[in-house]
Amino acid sequence: MAAANASGSWKAFAIHPVAQEQWLPDIDGKIVVWQQLVEGDWDIYVADITNPASPSVFDLADYEDQSNPAISGQTVVWQDHYYGDWDIYATNLADRYNIYAVINSTGEQMYPAVYNNVAVWQDDYFGDWDIYAADISVPSNIQEHIITSYEGDQQMPAIWGSVVAWQNGPANDYDIYCSDITSLNAPQSYKISGYDANQHSAAIYNDMVIWQDDYYGDTDVYGASVFDLGRPSEFAVAANVWEQGGADIDGHLIVWHDDRNGNWDIYGYNISTGREFQITNNPADQINPAISGKTVVWEDNRSGTWNIYAVILDGPLAAECSSIPAGDVNGDCMVNFTDFALMASNWLECNLEPPQACWQ
Repeated sequence: MAAANASGSWKAFAIHPVAQEQWLPDIDGKIVVWQQLVEGDWDIYVADITNPASPSVFDLADYEDQSNPAISGQTVVWQDHYYGDWDIYATNLADRYNIYAVINSTGEQMYPAVYNNVAVWQDDYFGDWDIYAADISVPSNIQEHIITSYEGDQQMPAIWGSVVAWQNGPANDYDIYCSDITSLNAPQSYKISGYDANQHSAAIYNDMVIWQDDYYGDTDVYGASVFDLGRPSEFAVAANVWEQGGADIDGHLIVWHDDRNGNWDIYGYNISTGREFQITNNPADQINPAISGKTVVWEDNRSGTWNIYAVILDGPLAAECSSIPAGDVNGDCMVNFTDFALMASNWLECNLEPPQACWQ
């Protein structure tokens, strides 16, 4: 399916345009976080873009190196190099000066993610990478729990609700796994995608997991419904001859970066309508998008320096399905000739036993 191009009608804006490098944005609601290079080290920045014309921006953590920020509600987590190795730190923006360690331990703790007050990260305490989680709602009483205690590397966790997704296995043969951490003391793990080559860099929303997949020799974006973790239903989001990666999901919208035009652009896919669309068309590169609601943020080098840009999607391409109408066979929130054709293709099929019962 050719992508609809609505990028001309959506006005992208720089959140905090400066000459310093800005990388790895994340967003929840109208709050954006990213890492910014300031006087030789990386700091964590925060912006409220409720008013896009005049965002409120501040430097959250500005000592040594801090990177890979993630946000959920008012909670921000990141990896911090203050003590000479990577540890996980956090704060609540309602009391942003109260910065505390989630885990400050031997070895490296990296790539945190957060949902409400549960943080997850990868940790090499036992000599390979494992996934850990902790309830951080009470900063003075944080107890970490190991989610993956088996051999090999488990990396790059993502979390939504009580489900954690990650990549599992040796380099060049990663698979996607999920774990139900309803009980942090007894998590249950499931393989979601385990084909040859690499399935990696998972993101998750509700009962939908997406990831990057290089099964066909280039990187594509795939997803799976994990309503039943034991029986995932896999589907292609963007699988063509070009490279697609850096995917994120929120609600009914998936975004990723895509090089089909000879440079990196941001594309989107509407799960409700089954339509793909282009979000940016600037001749510079746009990469590493994140999405919350209908607001998309990404890294953009149109000024010659990587800065964080944003756009607010609206109109038909970002439309959301309020309820599935009766007769919608293909699940695109419409009843039309496509549904009639699908129904007609199975007309008069009957699986009753005995067969004589079909036409009684």
